[in-house]
Amino acid sequence: MTNPREHASAANSVVESHEGDFGCTVMDLRKLMELRSADAMTQISVHYGGVVDLCSRLRTHPVEGLSGNPADLEKRKQVFGQNLIPPKKPKTFLELVWEALQDVTLIILEIAAIISLVLSFYRPPGEENEQCGLPVSSPEDEGDSEAGWIEGAAILFSVIIVVLVTAFNDWSKEKQFRGLQNRIEKEQKFSVIRNGHIIQLPVAEIVVGDIAQIKYGDLLPADGILIQGNDLKIDESSLTGESDHVKKSVDRDPMLLSGTHVMEGSGRMVVTAVGVNSQTGIIFTLLGASEGEEEGKKKKAKTQDGVALEIQPLNSQEGMDNEEKEKKVARPPKKEKSVLQGKLTRLAVQIGKAGLIMSAVTVLILILYFVIDNFVIQRKPWLADCTPIYIQYFVKFFIIGITVLVVAVPEGLPLAVTISLAYSVKKMMKDNNLVRHLDACETMGNATAICSDKTGTLTMNRMTVVQAYIGDTRYHQLPRPDALAPKVLDLIVNGISINSAYTSKILPPEKEGGLPRQVGNKTECALLGFVTDLKQDYHAVRSEVPEEKLYKVYTFNSVRKSMSTVIQKPGGGFRMYSKGASEIILRKCNRILNKKGDAVPFKNKDRDEMVRTVIEPMACEGLRTICLAYRDFNDVEPPWDNENEILTELTCITVVGIEDPVRPEVPEAIAKCKRAGITVRMVTGDNINTARAIATKCGILTPGDDFLCLEGKEFNRLIRNEKGEVEQEKLDKVWPKLRVLARSSPTDKHTLVKGIIDSTVGEQRQVVAVTGDGTNDGPALKKADVGFAMGIAGTDVAKEASDIILTDDNFTSIVKAVMWGRNVYDSISKFLQFQLTVNVVAVIVAFTGACITQDSPLKAVQMLWVNLIMDTFASLALATEPPTDCLLKRRPYGRNKPLISRTMMKNILGHAVYQLTVIFVLVFAGEKFFDIDSGRKAPLHSPPSQHYTIIFNTFVLMQLFNEINSRKIHGERNVFAGIFRNLIFCSVVLGTFISQILIVEFGGKPFSCTRLTLSQWFWCLFIGVGELLWGQVISTVPTQSLKFLKEAGHGITKEEITEDAEGLDEIDHAEMELRRGQILWFRGLNRIQTQIKVVKAFHSSLHESIQKPKNQNSIHNFMTHPEFAIDEELPRTPLLDEQEEENLEKFSKCGTGVLLLDGEVTPYANKNNNAVDSSQVQIVASHLDSPLHSLETSV
Repeated sequence: MTNPREHASAANSVVESHEGDFGCTVMDLRKLMELRSADAMTQISVHYGGVVDLCSRLRTHPVEGLSGNPADLEKRKQVFGQNLIPPKKPKTFLELVWEALQDVTLIILEIAAIISLVLSFYRPPGEENEQCGLPVSSPEDEGDSEAGWIEGAAILFSVIIVVLVTAFNDWSKEKQFRGLQNRIEKEQKFSVIRNGHIIQLPVAEIVVGDIAQIKYGDLLPADGILIQGNDLKIDESSLTGESDHVKKSVDRDPMLLSGTHVMEGSGRMVVTAVGVNSQTGIIFTLLGASEGEEEGKKKKAKTQDGVALEIQPLNSQEGMDNEEKEKKVARPPKKEKSVLQGKLTRLAVQIGKAGLIMSAVTVLILILYFVIDNFVIQRKPWLADCTPIYIQYFVKFFIIGITVLVVAVPEGLPLAVTISLAYSVKKMMKDNNLVRHLDACETMGNATAICSDKTGTLTMNRMTVVQAYIGDTRYHQLPRPDALAPKVLDLIVNGISINSAYTSKILPPEKEGGLPRQVGNKTECALLGFVTDLKQDYHAVRSEVPEEKLYKVYTFNSVRKSMSTVIQKPGGGFRMYSKGASEIILRKCNRILNKKGDAVPFKNKDRDEMVRTVIEPMACEGLRTICLAYRDFNDVEPPWDNENEILTELTCITVVGIEDPVRPEVPEAIAKCKRAGITVRMVTGDNINTARAIATKCGILTPGDDFLCLEGKEFNRLIRNEKGEVEQEKLDKVWPKLRVLARSSPTDKHTLVKGIIDSTVGEQRQVVAVTGDGTNDGPALKKADVGFAMGIAGTDVAKEASDIILTDDNFTSIVKAVMWGRNVYDSISKFLQFQLTVNVVAVIVAFTGACITQDSPLKAVQMLWVNLIMDTFASLALATEPPTDCLLKRRPYGRNKPLISRTMMKNILGHAVYQLTVIFVLVFAGEKFFDIDSGRKAPLHSPPSQHYTIIFNTFVLMQLFNEINSRKIHGERNVFAGIFRNLIFCSVVLGTFISQILIVEFGGKPFSCTRLTLSQWFWCLFIGVGELLWGQVISTVPTQSLKFLKEAGHGITKEEITEDAEGLDEIDHAEMELRRGQILWFRGLNRIQTQIKVVKAFHSSLHESIQKPKNQNSIHNFMTHPEFAIDEELPRTPLLDEQEEENLEKFSKCGTGVLLLDGEVTPYANKNNNAVDSSQVQIVASHLDSPLHSLETSV
């Protein structure tokens, strides 16, 4: 046998110094892990002498694991690397500054400011001043005219502040989400055996040589080789694109790869490659190398590499364009992106267009007025020496125009959205909601339906056996061990101890007097607790029959709904222990143990009797019934793969009733949901009677309600046609009344969620939230508008498919998420109400002022202060309002509700009228009222006047008090309610007021301000406080009576979506809107997208185009199964012509085929649909880029 050290790679310099310590190098293991099945087996046996020898070369024990010695672990990290893939480098602060500078509005301002600066230093000869239409300056004006540069400098300074604020905001946001990502990575742990003990280790701590325990639902954190496995099936589609589950066994195919999912079974593996040396890591490294290339190229390359083989058969027919065909073959369902984002972008585009027109008209009027006044009316000649002065005037007009534009474009909007979302996400963490996709936070506010699991979400997931039926007797309290026949007791103890995952166990309580801790599957823990209550020790049984001695294991999955374990009997032959849902196991029993422990015949009538007298009464008390049975094979070894033959002729040992008490806080939470207009539905795998009893305890069902409780079978019968296809019309008759779906499969859950979302019943589309913890819940979680995964009980697959992780698995946390979601929506509406009032007033004042007095009453720098500084602060103040319970006392807004309601429009216009009246009175009569000099028609570089300072001061103070009015958007009278709960708001209002005093008193020329007297200050304050009183007047006027008010900020209608969304994977409202309004400067507003979708920072996305369109595309994402990859748009028949395709599309609105987990077609499968053959293509297409996407969970 060749020594692997001979072909150690010299390139791997890290290894050289330690090479002698281990019997193989990094490169050897990398090459080994690239092999599959037979090749891998040959390599392991020839080169390494088998898996056990490989373990000894890696200095590890296949059962005990590593010793855990820190020096040894450190050495392994040095030699084989750490289990980390270095994340993509974050953008530096300077890069973010550069990005912020790309805002076209700011660029225009910078150019205008620089021109203004340059011209202000130009001094024409003094005697020509009069001819140029300027008054001769007196000596005392000289100093002031030399200060002409200050305006340009101040604008530049304001721009710098805006850029820094934006860049800092982006930087802190990215930092925050990296922190969030790190938290998710730290929370991901894996079971590893060290020193003979199973410990939960953070994934990053796993080293080569570790013995890892793998079980159903795990996401493999590193590459490894199987040492021992039970019925192990892996979904490797993330790496291979193959959707079929791959069976793994020690003697056939023991290679396990990182980033793949365990779909069934359990086992142990020795870790052989981690981090950048694992198969996933190698792909990441390759991707990192080509990062410079365009994303489009990447996608093309991936399409060709990953899919060539599978798609070839379809491309074989000539004369048809390949690309077109691919589109037809695999057209994914369109997924709409964030609703709020679409509405906001649409509104911003409209405001921007209006602002652009206003600013252009302002500049035009100013220039025309100046030219006509000077050269037509006064008939002055155009003198060459005066040209620079004229240009200075034109630049001043241009700056005024740009200022109108700056004020019109709601710069603070992206900031408000970002702050509101980031603040909510941070606070939601305290409420046990770990938000993985930012827009989920806002979507949750619109939720109209919640489909919840029962176990662990509505109940405490602390299972205990409270009743049992043993030997013809039903025990309402647990029997004493001496009351049972020794043979029966022995079968119960062995049947439970051996036929359950060895990872499920009961540990002593953490605190004295507490309850024992349940680790692993909670149902199995309840059964193990039953063994302990019978004064028996399950540890002794397990040490007698260790996991290696188990002959065959049929693990639990959603199709079997049972688990069986086969052991060899000492005297020859085999015994199989089974457990599972009582109805299912009893159907397979033909004998039952009597009181003495003898097996007696068990006929159909006996079974019906038992269901009536034992199982139904237990279920009606809310108990979950589990049946234990066994079967002996004494003669020849049966064909183990023929499951149907093996799992028959069982002998029933006992039926137990397991109680899982309802969480005490759940009934109140469900009552809140009902008040908030949200329907809660329970979807469970439990017996219908148990489900009904629990639903009644929770308050989902109340006596006298006309609601449906269905079992999965009945549900499918009602919603499918003769061909077995789901018909939307039939489904629409069922779901509105459906409250409990029992004995449901994951496919049923997915069908229900999809049906509710696609339904057109009711005024608007339903927004559905779904909870899930199992691997099979992945498709439903992905399909839902918001998917909640369980942080404690959830599998990695479920967490990957979700938007929000509930860290405490509690239903009340979902209600808190609804509250926060609604709060985000309201916060942004509050900010919009405030912002638009400022915008409307400032634009009209600047426009009319410029047209009538050739100068805006509010100067460019003052506008920038109002617009940028106050917007930034206001977005901070209004976006951080904490949620209140009254948010849950109204119905959801729904997708089509405009951002600006008629009440808000009334407030905006009402306050604008007050402010405009005050400002125009001050502009045209203020000097008489205050007995001061008029500031109108001042020459170019004249000093600031008290008149215009009062206007500026009054304007700012009115905004300040209107900010308090903006705290309420539904017409409430008390605008001060709960104001002291929001310290940020109080400090912002106070801070802005103090800054305003400083600007007016000490701002001087840069801010075009001069000092005011105390009485003038009091007048300004008095007018400002008038805003609050005026607010009360406005709220007295009923909105209904103002028929002319229009709403604004609607979502995009379905017709518009279908026109614009051709060929798009997902509907991004913002993108579509921007495509429509392609105004050059408006690209700056793209920040709304980037800032709401900070998910990109979260994803440290390697090709960021794919957010969460519910397609399977991240290393750790839920990998498609044939049953769920069915195209939801049309039955896929390859090579249809256009006409047929159209007809099919119409037809398909009410039909989809469904496959079960192992790829067999269900009785309802669509016979016309080629689902089995063509699903291959669909799956491949959805995985073009699967392995290359997410680093959310550390690899």
